Amino acid sequence: MHKGKGMEAGIPKVLIVDDEPDILELLELALTRMGLDVTQASGLSEAKARLGEHRYAMCLTDMRMADGTGLDVVRHIAESNLDLPVAVITAHGNMENAVAALKAGAFDYLSKPVSLEQLRALVNSALRLQVSAVQTEKSLSALLGEAPAMHQVRDLIARVARSQAPVHISGESGSGKEMAARLIVEQSARCGQPFIAVNCGAIPENLMESEFFGYRKGAFTGADKDRDGFFQAANQGTLLLDEVAELPLAMQVKLLRAIQEKRVRRVGATEEEAVDVRILSATHRDLAECVRDGSFRQDLYYRLNVIALRMPALREIHEDIPQIAQQLLTRIGGPQGARFSPAALKVLSAYDFPGNVRELENVIERALALCVDGLIQPDDLQLIPMSGEQQTAAAGKYPLTDYLDRVEREVILEALQQTRFNRTAAAKILGVTFRALRYRMDRLSITDKEKQQ
Repeated sequence: MHKGKGMEAGIPKVLIVDDEPDILELLELALTRMGLDVTQASGLSEAKARLGEHRYAMCLTDMRMADGTGLDVVRHIAESNLDLPVAVITAHGNMENAVAALKAGAFDYLSKPVSLEQLRALVNSALRLQVSAVQTEKSLSALLGEAPAMHQVRDLIARVARSQAPVHISGESGSGKEMAARLIVEQSARCGQPFIAVNCGAIPENLMESEFFGYRKGAFTGADKDRDGFFQAANQGTLLLDEVAELPLAMQVKLLRAIQEKRVRRVGATEEEAVDVRILSATHRDLAECVRDGSFRQDLYYRLNVIALRMPALREIHEDIPQIAQQLLTRIGGPQGARFSPAALKVLSAYDFPGNVRELENVIERALALCVDGLIQPDDLQLIPMSGEQQTAAAGKYPLTDYLDRVEREVILEALQQTRFNRTAAAKILGVTFRALRYRMDRLSITDKEKQQ
C-alpha cells in the first residue's frame, strides 16, 4: 500500500482507511493538498499494522470494509491508548452508524459523498486538538469539589472535550450547566472560536427559523439586508442550545436536519450553506420524559444525547459546599478580608439549596450586604428552609430561584400589611433585623405603593 514518501519532519501524518482504492486516492489527494503526510490502509487489519508503525496526528476511516468496520478501528485506537482523533465516513443518511461511532469515541464523522469543505474543517479541528490539550488541567480547576460526583463530572468533561460529539448536559436550575459547556469548549479544538449560547425558551416561535438559520434580504417585511443566524455566528465554533426542551416540535424537525446534514438554508434562500458547528445542549427538564409525553422528538433526542453529562445538585455534594462558598465569596468580592465564620459555614453545609449554586451565590451576595466588618455570621445568611410541601409545589412550576423570591415577597408583604407598612414592626414579626428587611424589600422591589393594593 502507498505511504507518504519524502515528507519533511514535523508535518502531521494522517492515516486513511478504506477498502476502495479510488476513495483512498481521492482522500489522499485532498489531504496532501492540505500539506499533510498521508498513509493509506486498505482495511482493518492493515490499519492496525500501520497504527503500530507510526505516530499519527489523526485517522480517517470508512465505516464498511471487507474485513471489519470503522467502529473496529475506533475501538482498537481506544483500547491501544493511541492518543489520536479518529473520524468515520458513513453512508449518507445513516445516522445510527454516525451516533454509534461518536459513542464509541470517534472524534467526528463525515457523510458520503464527502464534501471537501467539510473534510478540511474536520481535519483542521482534529489538528487543533493536539494544541488545546495543554489547557485541560487549568480549565477544570474552575470546577471545584472533591465529592465523587464532581470527580466524575471533571473526568467526563476532559474526555468529551476531545471529541466533536454532541453533549447533552442535564441538571437542576442553577447547577452549573452553562459553566460545564464553557469548560468543554475551553479544552476543545474549538477553543478560541465562537461560542454562542442560545436560550431556546426565550425566542418567539415565529422568529425561530430566522434566528437560528438567518435570512436573505427581502425574505420578509423588515428584512432590509442579509443576516446571519446562530449557526452562521457559531461557524467553526460551538452552539449551546440551552433549555432545549422548550423548542416547539416544528423547529425540532428543522434543527434535526441542520445537525445531521451540517448544512442550513437561510429564510428566503434557495440554496443551503455548509456550517461547521459543534452542538451542546442543556435543560433542567427530564428530556427522556419529554420524549415519552410527546413534547420532544425521539430522533432529535437520540441525536443530541450522544454523550450525557449530568451536573449534580448542590445537596448531593454537601461536603463541597464550604469550598464552593469560599470560591464564590472571592469572586463576588465585598469588603476587604470578607470571610465566613465557622458557624456560618456549618449552616451553609446543612442547607439543601433547592436553587443550587445560583442560590448559594445569591445568599452570599445578600450576606455581604448584611454582615458587619466583613465577617459573615449565620444570621447574615438569612436561610429559611423550605417545607416539603413548598419544594413539591415549586418543582417544575418555576425556576427555583424565582419561586423562592415569589414566596419571600408574599411573606414580607403579608407582614407589612399586618403592620400597616411599619417596617420595624414587620421586621420583628419576620424575625429579621430592620436592615435585613430593608435590603430584602429593595431586592424584591417592594415599595410603599403596594400599601394601596
